[in-house]
Order: sequence, then structure tokens, then C-alpha cells
Amino acid sequence: MSGPRFLNCIVLVVGLGFFASSPAPSTPLVMQAASDVVSPGTTWEVTTCESEGIDAESIKTLVADIEAGKYGLVDHFLLIRHGKVVADHHFEQDYDSIFAKADDQTNQQYNYDHPAWHPFYRDTNLHTLQSVTKSITSAALGIALDEGLIPDGVKTKAMSFFEDHEIDLDDPRKIAMTLEDLLTMRSGLDWNEMISYDDATNSCIQMEASDEWIRFVLDHPMREDPGTKFDYNSGVSVLLGKIVRETTGKRIDEYARAKLFEPIGINNSYWKVTPDGEIDTEGGLYLEPHDLARIAYLFLRQGEWDGTQIISREWVEKSTSPIIPDIVPDDGRPNQGYGYQWWVPKHEEGKSIVYRGSGYGGQFPIIVPHLDLVIVFNAWNIHGRAEKNTQTAVHDIIIPAVSK
Repeated sequence: MSGPRFLNCIVLVVGLGFFASSPAPSTPLVMQAASDVVSPGTTWEVTTCESEGIDAESIKTLVADIEAGKYGLVDHFLLIRHGKVVADHHFEQDYDSIFAKADDQTNQQYNYDHPAWHPFYRDTNLHTLQSVTKSITSAALGIALDEGLIPDGVKTKAMSFFEDHEIDLDDPRKIAMTLEDLLTMRSGLDWNEMISYDDATNSCIQMEASDEWIRFVLDHPMREDPGTKFDYNSGVSVLLGKIVRETTGKRIDEYARAKLFEPIGINNSYWKVTPDGEIDTEGGLYLEPHDLARIAYLFLRQGEWDGTQIISREWVEKSTSPIIPDIVPDDGRPNQGYGYQWWVPKHEEGKSIVYRGSGYGGQFPIIVPHLDLVIVFNAWNIHGRAEKNTQTAVHDIIIPAVSK
């Protein structure tokens, strides 16, 4: 990998739950008219913060703090406004030395402390996206629905896609589970992932260690009625990837490449393959930072790219709206919302103000539509806690820098 590179003030940010309680934006909508929309070519057009109405000193201070290590192990920071890159910073980290201290030196794709696999794929610029993979899996599924390959849409019973699997369907709740229940993390399955990934009882870690991922997920019993409670579950995202294969006849890596990646200029990617030959659609995708920004920008433009509707506007709007307004409604405080495998940290009256993908270690594509803004962070903060948080920086530094 190359050393640190800096382009003017280029940056892209992401956020988390803090947006849920932040005040509504007072900045007026600045989305460009259709005739002024920039469609990136092979590379992104580069400009300055000042030319796009961003306070450059604020971004400069943020970058200096990242360089100083205050945000932990940040690998890339990218900021795009009006379709132009205004901040683009790569930060070199010595992962060989960092991981040399790890107890597990096994060279395998689910050892998160091995530099051949994390955070970059085998000395390339392809960066692990972890659970941002879920958001992109949802996009591919949306394209399949747009093509009419699932006639009953998201109300289709989920188990109907697995009729050739031996499934215990004695529980009517499992029969009732719909595609939308999977998309919104309301499957009702008895799944244990809201704990540390260092905990051996974490269901996701157990799935990643198994030989048959689909079987592992389908064998889980039900805990509650589907569609009633948000319960984060990487296993259902694996099922979604399999459903894409069942409905399109193509493995999702092939289908996404043809229908999503190549049409928007993404020509380089890697996707982990599970032991039984399925694609890891819960956390196995690697993209370069500028290509992750292409996904975010496609959603900012409501599924349209250079005059072509890649994903329907309806699917983009539904995916990124707060179908679940508060993921933990009973804790006495506001929390972020959730759509179809997209997080919605800030929304009002059912409308998304900020939405994002989110991946283990600090993978964040963030979209702020009312500011015509895309922010991308790639990092690998999986051990300990940094002095500062990139998600907080979005709220406290980046958005105010644009609003000025």
C-alpha cells in the first residue's frame, strides 16, 4: 500500500446513535438540480472545501487529530459534496507489527487479527466492509425485486425460498416469517449477537466457525413472533444472500457485479466464500474507499447513475427510511432507526435526515441528503477504545463545517 496521501481537504463521514437526539438541521436543502448533478466517471472529480461551501479549517483540524492517532486506527477518510471529492486522506498503519502481538496467528479469513485478511485484502487497497456488506446485499436484493423476480415482494414468506432444505416448521412463527422481517432484523429467531464479538457464545462468531452457514441459521428456533422486535442478526443477512441466488439463478457476487457494481464503475472487489460455497453476505465484502463512496452516492441520488435507474427510487427510499423508528424502544431514550439493512441515526416524522451503513471496526458510508453530502470512514478499531470517535466527529465537526 502507498503512504499517506492528501488531496486538498477531501473527506467522507459516518455517524451513529448520537444523531438520534441531535437537533433538526436548520440548513436548507441544497441538493443540486437534475441538470447540475455530477456523475463520476472512472475517477471522482476533485475540488476544494471552500468551493463547495465547507469550512476547510474544521476539516484540517479533524485530519490532524486522525493523523495524531486520536481516532485510533483510521485507514481512510473521504468527503464528497455535490458529487465532487473535497477531502481524501489515506492513513498508513503498520498492521503487520500490530497483529504480531495477537495470540492467534492463524492465516484464515475469519481471524480478524491477521493482516492477510484484515483490514485490507492481501496487500491490496480493498478494505473490509464488514456489516456494510449487509446494506449492499439489500441493494442487490432490491434490484431482483425491481426485475420482478419475487412477485409478492417483501411480503413473501421467507421459508418458501428454502424448500429444498430440511427445516423444522413445527413452529408456525417460522412459517409466518417474511422477507421484510429478515430485512428489518425482526425475524423472531433465537439469536445472540448483541454481545461482544470476542465472546464465544456470540451467534455470529459461531456461524462463522461452522461449515454450513445456511443450515446453522435455519436450525435456530424461534424466540418471538416475527415482525415484532428488532434483534440484530447477521444470520438473516446470510439468508438474504441465498435468496438472491435462489431468485436470480446467480450467486450474489456475480449478480451484484453485473447489476450493481459495473454499472456504477466498480471494477474491483472481493467477497469471502463460506465453507459450503455460499457468499458471505453478512460481512464478507471488500471494496476500495472510493468505490464504497460510489454505493453511497448512488443512494444519495435515489438509485440513479448517469441517467440510468440502477435501483428503483422506491427501494432506495424504503431501504433508508426508519421502518423501525427506535431499535430499543423501551430504554427510555431515543435511539437510531433501521430500514432494510440500513441504519437511520437521524430522522423526523418518518423522513431520514441522515442514514448510513455500519461495519465492525469502523466502516461507515454516511449519506446526508439535505447537505448533498457523502462521508466515508474505513478503520480497524477492534480492540480497545480510541480517545475520539469518528461518528461523533460527523455530528460535531463535519456537518457543522458544511452548515457554516
